[in-house]
Amino acid sequence: MKCVLLAAGYATRLYPLTRDFPKSLLEVAGKTILERIIEKIENCHDIDEIVLVTNARFHAQFADFAFARAARGAHPELSVIDDGSTDNDKRLGALADLALAVDAAGIREDLMVLAGDNLFSFELSDFVAFFQEKAADCITAHPLDDIEALRRTGVVELDGEGLVTGFEEKPREPRSHFAVPPFYIYRADSLALLREYLGSGGNPDAPGNFVPWLIGRRKVFAFRFEGRRWDIGSHESLAEARRIFGAEARKVFGAEAGGDASGPA
Repeated sequence: MKCVLLAAGYATRLYPLTRDFPKSLLEVAGKTILERIIEKIENCHDIDEIVLVTNARFHAQFADFAFARAARGAHPELSVIDDGSTDNDKRLGALADLALAVDAAGIREDLMVLAGDNLFSFELSDFVAFFQEKAADCITAHPLDDIEALRRTGVVELDGEGLVTGFEEKPREPRSHFAVPPFYIYRADSLALLREYLGSGGNPDAPGNFVPWLIGRRKVFAFRFEGRRWDIGSHESLAEARRIFGAEARKVFGAEAGGDASGPA
């Protein structure tokens, strides 16, 4: 299995932090967002290659990250693809970037797709096991009780087996409380359908746009997870992630040092 990381956005809501610096390389409690995502991938032994697609503005910084990782002998191998865009108005869109990565890297295997700006607490190996059990394309879903938050994301309807029976992007009146984050696994034979979707005029912008089109053609299941997920899209969400991960780090290191982890940092 391969893994594509989508990191070609310009993160305009995080300016000035990300005007000349990629969001995925921002630090959260001593590690970059990208490092934290890759640590999850490393624990998933089915994945033997990571392909990160970015834009021309940030390509060199990601290439330096990949070079340093290779110099340490890290596995799986990480390669970086430049989508050629230079500013937010000229961006290709997440699904066009995904198709570019599939073609440029010659991917013909089952494919995990992750956003390069989302942190999460569940294990990707559990997601892969679910995918292998269902032998079908899979998305992820988690319960979300905040109606306003549901109106800003994809919302999925499921049957008792996890089969996706309906999907809406940013619905005014959500039909369920299951939000869909940008974590997917597609079967190798579904990759051609991505090109069909784009060729038929499908919206290339958000990765979730492909899902409602796909469920009209084949079965798609949702892996439901109960853990936390942090979408780093604003100064507020970045600050929250730094606070939570920093508190967890202090708790761990405090315990290792034999001190009181609940005390002042």
